[in-house]
Amino acid sequence: MRRSFVILHGLGGSGTAHWQTWLYKQLVNKGETVYYPSFPEKQHPNKEKWLQILKALMDEIPKDEEIIVVTHSLGCILWFHYAVLTNRKVSRVILVAPPSPYSKVEEIQSFYPVPDNLSDVCLVAKKTQLIVSTNDPYCPIEDAKKYLDCGAISTVLKNKGHINIESGFGPWQWILDQCLNDPVAQ
Repeated sequence: MRRSFVILHGLGGSGTAHWQTWLYKQLVNKGETVYYPSFPEKQHPNKEKWLQILKALMDEIPKDEEIIVVTHSLGCILWFHYAVLTNRKVSRVILVAPPSPYSKVEEIQSFYPVPDNLSDVCLVAKKTQLIVSTNDPYCPIEDAKKYLDCGAISTVLKNKGHINIESGFGPWQWILDQCLNDPVAQ
């Protein structure tokens, strides 16, 4: 069975030094099929526009293909909204550093509120993994509880900020290993 990776960036995109761009290059270099859409209006995103692009992309991928979705920040919230609207099943979803479900960041308010039924969202994938940090400035660990309680396999990193360039996440071998070696199945 063929497999594809779908990488979803957050507010502002993921730039050339970000771990998502590094991951994209690593996967492509290994011969994997990777979709890494660049959503419009990255600094002032619109949920409906981003959802339309994600839906079109997912409709492009053959139904019999294994899909692994890797999201960061607002890309996680985008995935939540897509998942409640679809019956498309995926193999795995790796959610990295979602912003607080109570975020007041003006630029991302069209993505709020976060769907209430996050446990149902997790059922769209055979395996869902959540990665959060104890000191994420965009999602205090107390706010992450809503995500941690959704039924996903959870990894809590100590003092790793927003798990982005600013907190030292350019090349990130761990996430590549997560994608390729399917440790969430163990």
